[in-house]
Amino acid sequence: MYHSLLHLHLVGLDAALTSIVEEIAPLDPFTHRITSAPALAADPAADALAVQADGLIVRVTDAAGIPAVRELAAARKPGADLIALAPRELAEDLLALGDDLADLWPDPLSPAEFSFRISRWLRARKDAADAWQTAQYLEATINSIPCLIWYKTADGVHEKVNDSFCETVGKTKQQVQGQRHAYIWDVEEDDPACIESERIVMETERTCVSEECVQTGSDTRLLTTYKSPLYNPDGTVMGTVGVGIDITQERAYESSLIEKTRTLETIFTTMECGVLTHSIDGSRILGINQAALNILGYDTEEELIAGGFDMVAASVVAEDRQMLRELIGTLTHIGDSVSAEYRVERPDGSDVHVMGNIKLVEKDGERYFQRFLLDITEQKHEEELKEQRQGELIRALSEDYLVVCAYDLDTGEGETLRVSTDPALGLADVFTGHPDLLESTRRYISTRVHEADRTMLADVLDPASILAGLEKHDRLDTLYRTARTDRGGETEYRQATIVRAGTWGADGRRIVLGLRNVDHQIREELQQKTLLEEALIRANRASEAKSAFLTNMSHDIRTPMNAIVGFTTLAANHIDQRERVEEYLGKIQTSSHHLLNLINDILDMSRIESGKASLDEGIASLHEIVDNLRVILQPEADANGLRLTVDAGAIDDVPVICDKLKINQIFLNLLGNALKFTEAGGTVSLTAAPAPGAPAGSRRYRLVVQDTGIGMSPDFLGHIFDPFERERTSTISGIQGTGLGMAITKNLVDMMGGTIEVESTLGEGSRFTVTLTLREADAAAEEATAAPAHVMPSEALKGCRVLLVDDNLLNREIALTLLEDAGFEVECAFDGQMAVDMMSEPGAERFQLVLMDIQMPVMNGYEAARAIRALPTAVAEVPILAITADAFDTDRQKALDAGMDGHLPKPIEIDKLFAALDALLA
Repeated sequence: MYHSLLHLHLVGLDAALTSIVEEIAPLDPFTHRITSAPALAADPAADALAVQADGLIVRVTDAAGIPAVRELAAARKPGADLIALAPRELAEDLLALGDDLADLWPDPLSPAEFSFRISRWLRARKDAADAWQTAQYLEATINSIPCLIWYKTADGVHEKVNDSFCETVGKTKQQVQGQRHAYIWDVEEDDPACIESERIVMETERTCVSEECVQTGSDTRLLTTYKSPLYNPDGTVMGTVGVGIDITQERAYESSLIEKTRTLETIFTTMECGVLTHSIDGSRILGINQAALNILGYDTEEELIAGGFDMVAASVVAEDRQMLRELIGTLTHIGDSVSAEYRVERPDGSDVHVMGNIKLVEKDGERYFQRFLLDITEQKHEEELKEQRQGELIRALSEDYLVVCAYDLDTGEGETLRVSTDPALGLADVFTGHPDLLESTRRYISTRVHEADRTMLADVLDPASILAGLEKHDRLDTLYRTARTDRGGETEYRQATIVRAGTWGADGRRIVLGLRNVDHQIREELQQKTLLEEALIRANRASEAKSAFLTNMSHDIRTPMNAIVGFTTLAANHIDQRERVEEYLGKIQTSSHHLLNLINDILDMSRIESGKASLDEGIASLHEIVDNLRVILQPEADANGLRLTVDAGAIDDVPVICDKLKINQIFLNLLGNALKFTEAGGTVSLTAAPAPGAPAGSRRYRLVVQDTGIGMSPDFLGHIFDPFERERTSTISGIQGTGLGMAITKNLVDMMGGTIEVESTLGEGSRFTVTLTLREADAAAEEATAAPAHVMPSEALKGCRVLLVDDNLLNREIALTLLEDAGFEVECAFDGQMAVDMMSEPGAERFQLVLMDIQMPVMNGYEAARAIRALPTAVAEVPILAITADAFDTDRQKALDAGMDGHLPKPIEIDKLFAALDALLA
């Protein structure tokens, strides 16, 4: 299926050998591209054809060509084969290239032998490509299968698993592969049944099918497993391959069906539903259950027949029998059914209320009636109780409401049951006596109801609206407002309640209307609603504040990262200019320190969210802070085609007490926004100058950020320092993010006791003026905080032997260089298991310290520390220092709990590293 272009580059071969290569037909599915050069280039890395070739055949005639071959081996592209054609006396020197040399052919070779070797090499390339395709087929196939697939060694170690396996166990392939059953499935020990089934598979060399219950975290999974043997090339069994089908849901569904079936059986066996079938003419009873006999008042079917069954049992109340017969007579088509309610008289004289359903059915060509009988006597009693409760409700209305009237919806005539005699309410003259529904409600609405609610209440109290509402509901409630004429038109809330009276329909359509004062309750509810809405607004603001903070941090992190990336590129491009490289490295270090401080702030986000942020003051130079801002932001200005000027020449370089990071945050945000909202060709400037009015022992500074950008409207200036506010203009519609935000900037300035002012003209630019008063640092403070430019370990510690444990090559290289430059002797381990093995072997007493990474394959740092502390020799007491990217306080505590003696977060700060080593090894 695959197709590949094979590029062969021939160096130093004569025309005869070159023609042999050209005449060899490519093996399907390869095509050949053959290029040549007369001799090795002086700079092989610059030969584009050589470094891009898949195969290099180089003729080396003397020892002078070996260095060029070595350079070519280093410059070739990954996976390219380098073959040397050389005299036998050069073989030893060329073989020193080791794996960089794919093959060494003697020179001279006959044409036939040369052709043979070329063909054999082409076959080897094809075999490798075929193997790659086969591996790709296998990988794609097993990872696309939803079943679990695993390959295990004879001793139960998982060599390979597919994606479905990892998804089921909740672990990555790196965590699973190389592990045994217990670790993968989160159990105390390997499953004996699993081990036994695999032993049987390997001994019998037959596939084993079984069901296994496994634990994945807090869940239990049921698998149908198929295990088969895997073979060595010699035919012996080397392990097993397993396929697992997760049948957890299927079994749960099966159990659910069984449970539902049992429930239905219970319902059918316990329900008191009568079933009766009889012939069309009613002369024969085809079947009846005991429940139907009990409902009709008979003990046996014979008693029912003897009583004179004729369509209807004799126990049915006489006035209901004819009604039942007429209903049955209406059923003429198969499937027709009808329901009826009737009464049955028991021998003791009591009545049973029955709800019956009759259906015309057909079976085997014969028609008959199938009837279902339900005893609804209790429901009837419930209805009577409901009517009783309705009467109690009416009585309660009479006691609690200002007005209670009964009306007949058919006639409109009414009766007053209760009316307040309070003259201030003016209700007695409207509802006294036998009021008419339309007239009384119209007078009440026009004289007492608030003007805004009159139309609404008139619609609600219209007889047609009342009738329509009570057809669907037993009770109607409507809230409205009244105007208290005795209190200058003060508004109060009222509720109108309408309920049915008597048996609806049988006794006509009578209602009870009640009006009551609910002003106190409604105002409390409105107050609670207002409080809830305010709480919701506060919660939403808090959520928005969190999102805005993360966005702002992202902006602030990218600024120093831009400087780091830019100056790293410049340093690489000027590697031969030491002074320029040192300058770039200094700027990279400045930006890196700022970036690290920002990351530390993000990790401590909860402190900022809870309003517990504080100033971390120390001795600094404002002059230096301002200059560093230019270093960080200059690449961004250059990239955007802007002119950035930073002028701190007017201020003295006097040490002051301040929070250097937060001052950086203030002006990175102001300058970052200025750069963002200024078009190419514009100017952004920061000017620092002394300001008058500083108290004794302090310095007062005025720092001005000015730009020629798009400016801001007067309306927006009024709330620029409000959280999450941005100017809404088409000019900036494509600009995302808000930096740190003006609100955060002002909070930082306020924390320092400073002021910030802004002036702006739309279309012309903006000017921010920040005034800060900072205390001067006295000599004692400078001496107390002074630190050496570069801390080195004590002389007594030089020569100490350290075991460095880290799986990352770059991290090992950095730590190894720092330690060896400081005089330590260092040995390395690439994971926790390797470290434990080295500490367990004889001579491990040579190690005086272990530097331990945490996140490593095979065995992590916590596990390795515990294993070392459990060793029976004196090396169990060797100090262990965690050096890890896990930088939270909880991570530090986990390291101490695992038996480590200290914790340093990455990136490594050399001063802190050597201080920790002095403390542990003193």
